[in-house]
Amino acid sequence: MGSHICGVSKLFFLLLFLSVSTSHAALPQNPVSKSSSSSSSGQINSNSVLVALLDSHYTELAELVEKALLLQTLEEAVGKYNVTIFAPRNEALERGLDPEFKRFLLEPGNLRSLQTLLMFHIVPRRIGSDQWPGEPSGPVRQRTLWNEHVHLRSHGSGKRIVDSAEIVRPDDVVRPDGVIHGIERLLVPRSVQEDFNQRRSLRSISAVLPEGAPEVDPRTNRLKKPAAPVPAGSPPVLPIYDALAPGPSLAPAPAPGPGGPRHHFNGMRQVKDFIHTLLHYGGYNEMADILVNLTSLATEMGRLVSEGYVLTVLAPNDEAMAKLTTDQLSEPGAPEQIIYYHIIPEYQTEESMYNAVRRFGKIRYDTLQLPHKVVAQEADGSVKFGQGDGSAYLFDPDIYTDGRISVQGIDGVLFPSEEETNTQKKTAPVVKVVTKPRRGKLLEVGCRMLGAIGQDSHFSTCQ
Repeated sequence: MGSHICGVSKLFFLLLFLSVSTSHAALPQNPVSKSSSSSSSGQINSNSVLVALLDSHYTELAELVEKALLLQTLEEAVGKYNVTIFAPRNEALERGLDPEFKRFLLEPGNLRSLQTLLMFHIVPRRIGSDQWPGEPSGPVRQRTLWNEHVHLRSHGSGKRIVDSAEIVRPDDVVRPDGVIHGIERLLVPRSVQEDFNQRRSLRSISAVLPEGAPEVDPRTNRLKKPAAPVPAGSPPVLPIYDALAPGPSLAPAPAPGPGGPRHHFNGMRQVKDFIHTLLHYGGYNEMADILVNLTSLATEMGRLVSEGYVLTVLAPNDEAMAKLTTDQLSEPGAPEQIIYYHIIPEYQTEESMYNAVRRFGKIRYDTLQLPHKVVAQEADGSVKFGQGDGSAYLFDPDIYTDGRISVQGIDGVLFPSEEETNTQKKTAPVVKVVTKPRRGKLLEVGCRMLGAIGQDSHFSTCQ
């Protein structure tokens, strides 16, 4: 009985030992491997020096790091090196920095200069205050993340200096992967300073458009007051007819005058775009050929748009242009006058013109061919230009619209009506008025007395 109990107890202790040994075998053998693998994965933990920089009182430097798009680069650097960051105080970046230099750094085109400046403040090596070189050893060069060098030295009074900036808060932020020292001013590498100096010198020597000479008023013999400044993009003050070049029979187009708040728009590029659109659209090659090759109207239109004027071009298609006769094109300046009659000095689209003729019936639009106007009216659910046999319909609406130039395709070539031409040629007839001589009161009394006796017919003055 006793031997049986002893055997059962031995069997129980054996099973207990096996269960404990298997439970130990199920546990991980190296508990540190998980943390080491997570640390080597490249992720930045909350105890990183980079996180401490973004959350520290160096807010101005942290904002510059975000604007320079350097967060990912610094994460890789912190995961690879044990870094030292020289962080300028907020006062040094807010009030101690030249406003023009700060504006230069924040311009989108100078992103590389801003990145160079910030990476110049980071050394891929841990340098604590206890590792700072002493005065007897002299300056020590340290390579930065931008492959440039900063010089570390100590002053006789115990000051620690990096390049030209003094360390005012040594070991301000200490983390396992780096340390942050607070410095009194911003460190500017030579390459960034040269870029800024070059930009400033170019701006100082940039050419200035000469202003026109002062004009004298011939009535008062005094200088005319200068015109009020025109805001950029505002409509021109003068009407478009004053800005037009003289006709081809008078003189070539004049050169643009000096000075003035003009050329807010790139008119030549817009004219080039709409001519290319005509060619790609198809069916308007003749119109493009007249604008570019036969006349200088493309250049003239580009100059007008650059001055701020808007234009609507009624472009006849190739079938309509083919109907023009030799006599219509042989006269000097005839192509220019034909095209001038197809250009409206307003910005109109197919919708605006159709709504106008629907509401007001006949609309008379001014053209660049003074003093003729082109008549528009509704017909067959579209817009009809001109009258009689010389009319044309809006055939291809809104071929090109960019807010300055509008091109509307029509199926005919327009000419001023004969009635309008004859009206302009008509002159008022000269009427010759003969005034009768004025008679005095004494003569009138004498004529009445002679009339009473029937003798007034013998005197011409009484008739």
